[in-house]
Amino acid sequence: MRLDMNLLLILAVFFLPQAWGQSSRPAVVEAKNITLPAGSEAVLPCHSPRMVWTQDRLKDRQRVVHWDVFHSSPEYSVERILDMSPGARQRVYNGFNKGRVSIPDSAFTDGNFSLIINNVVNTDKGVYTCNLHHHYCQIHESIQIQLNVTKSARKEKRYWDGEKNVLVVLLGSSIVLPCVNRRALWRDGLQEDQQQVAHWDFQPPGVRPNKADRLVDLYASGERRDYGPLFAQSKMRVAEDAFTYGDFSLSISDLMPEDKGLYSCNLHHHYCGLHERRIFRLTVGPSLPREPTTPPRIFLNDELEPKTEEVSEDSPRVVNVFLPEQRGYFVQHLGYFLATFLLLAFIVIAVIVLTRRQKKRGLEYEVGRSVGGTMISEGEIALDCTEMRTYNQDSLNSEFKNNLLKERDMVKECNKEFDGKMWK
Repeated sequence: MRLDMNLLLILAVFFLPQAWGQSSRPAVVEAKNITLPAGSEAVLPCHSPRMVWTQDRLKDRQRVVHWDVFHSSPEYSVERILDMSPGARQRVYNGFNKGRVSIPDSAFTDGNFSLIINNVVNTDKGVYTCNLHHHYCQIHESIQIQLNVTKSARKEKRYWDGEKNVLVVLLGSSIVLPCVNRRALWRDGLQEDQQQVAHWDFQPPGVRPNKADRLVDLYASGERRDYGPLFAQSKMRVAEDAFTYGDFSLSISDLMPEDKGLYSCNLHHHYCGLHERRIFRLTVGPSLPREPTTPPRIFLNDELEPKTEEVSEDSPRVVNVFLPEQRGYFVQHLGYFLATFLLLAFIVIAVIVLTRRQKKRGLEYEVGRSVGGTMISEGEIALDCTEMRTYNQDSLNSEFKNNLLKERDMVKECNKEFDGKMWK
């Protein structure tokens, strides 16, 4: 029986799909283009909370494996079968399964977390899930296997349904549900501080990626390796406590055109299987104009003017700007307002006077026209005063000396003649 169990464990490794495999090649998680003027300081950000190093002193309780099963009949239910951590014995939740269901005691040593089920019964049918949790690295992995039970030995088989392994086993037999993960993360004997590495690379324009220059290597153990004189000259720097806060940002001071290129921050946490890369394309533009070193001095009226001092020819010339305080600002603007109001009032009065004069002249013109011109009576008879003067030539040679009296008498004579013609 012991030989059969070992054979089943070996077969489980070959039937297990490559669900746990992960590449150590870093994945690009961020890419930016940064343009800064020459002479300024560039800060290329590179942060990762997962790279914060705190020694995994509780690793025996931070790594956990547990098996669950999902039953679809007679009713839908999820049941915890067992769980285990390196510092504790495996715990079986159902009393019926004690001594019948187990995982190898060396699971956290060789990475074999397969579930062994002896004397399979009909109630064992369902979808089983192997769950691995690493709380320190914040990693959760799982794999599913479906178990079916049959009474015929000819129907025993194993196959892949496109999502998971399906095992059809004979009632009363023993079966191993494979769950093998040999990553160093799940095994003992690792020193996590030697597994965390961060490094910066620089790729000048026209240089291939495999020919990029290594700038610095950082290790969680405290070791640091600088390449080239840039860090020694303090032109480039990375914080000394980078692993304490997870901040690996690169600072470049006094940018020059030769600093243009491709910078990459590579973070490797071999203990947790973390491999990240951040790329920054840095472009250096023209420098900004410098601001004047000595700003213009401003003095108020209440302040005393500065004493003139002899200025040497080598010293820079400063132009002093004096801005007097406008204390009579309100009174001055009030005077502008009153002058404008008086000007408008004078214009209005002049317009009214001119209008009245025009009306008066118009009336005088109408009166003169009525006396010396044409008399019109509602469109029936029009009498010309020239005829009146011809008809009354004898009366015009009268002895009246006042022209106004003459005109009045002439008007009366015209009216009388007009009334006589009307009655005829």
